[in-house]
Amino acid sequence: MITGIKGTRVRRAAAVVVTTGAMIATGALSAAPAQALTTPTIAAKGGYVMNNSTGTSLYTKKADTRLSTGSTTKIMTAKVVLAQSNLNLDAKVTIQKAYSDYIVTNTASSAHLIVGDKVTVRQLLYGLMLPSGCDAAYALADKFGTGTTRAARVKSFIGKMNTSAKNLGLTNTHFDSFDGIGNGSNYSTPRDLTKIASSAMKNSTFKTVVKAKSFTAKTITKTGSTRTMGKWTNTNGLLSSYTGTIGVKTGSGAEAKYCLVFAATRNGKTVIGTVLASTSITARESDAKKLMNYAFAK
Repeated sequence: MITGIKGTRVRRAAAVVVTTGAMIATGALSAAPAQALTTPTIAAKGGYVMNNSTGTSLYTKKADTRLSTGSTTKIMTAKVVLAQSNLNLDAKVTIQKAYSDYIVTNTASSAHLIVGDKVTVRQLLYGLMLPSGCDAAYALADKFGTGTTRAARVKSFIGKMNTSAKNLGLTNTHFDSFDGIGNGSNYSTPRDLTKIASSAMKNSTFKTVVKAKSFTAKTITKTGSTRTMGKWTNTNGLLSSYTGTIGVKTGSGAEAKYCLVFAATRNGKTVIGTVLASTSITARESDAKKLMNYAFAK
């Protein structure tokens, strides 16, 4: 009786072995092949994404085509300021009428700085990067350029922007303005802008500024009293709509269309990229999300 039970068990085990072997031979137990990633289609004329740690390219679309950059130019503006030797972020800059006149003349985006107020360099960086204040850009260029006239200082500052691009080895980038309101020769590429942003993100102050959703500055008026400025809200909608977003800057204009330099970190991996000449604010954000999803999946 016992022998019969053992025999039955052996026969069953043998059957299982034979069946399993057949399944392995036919591939029935092998894992289903992973679905190939579909390269995303974006509305932007140009796009680029890379792994921020390794510099490995993860997506390209006309990545080396020169295009107008709009206010993404201000990434380099901030980078040049933060690269100044012995920089004092708490140094005060008196807001000049020329800065507000510039805003009016160019119908430019503004941090609504008030003439006569004393604003710190740190506050100007927030005014530059969050509401994309061209008045803040002008104030910083005037402060950190060299020369005896405002025009000379601005020219000097733009020269520093171009020197910084050259030092990064960028051959398809040129600046002729401190804020992206170009004078016919202000351009970069998705790849170059991404490299500029990646370099800027190595600075802790820059990272803190571009990750902020909002900021309120307290400035000193010309009479010596304290004024609380209106809250500056970051124009980068990804900070609220895409988990892991850590920056960096929007841009727009008649020539530039809609631009966005973006970065996000998920599961210890940081991707950074750029879309230039997209079709709307919604489209540039959608483009960026598609590219980041694709990059994180690779």
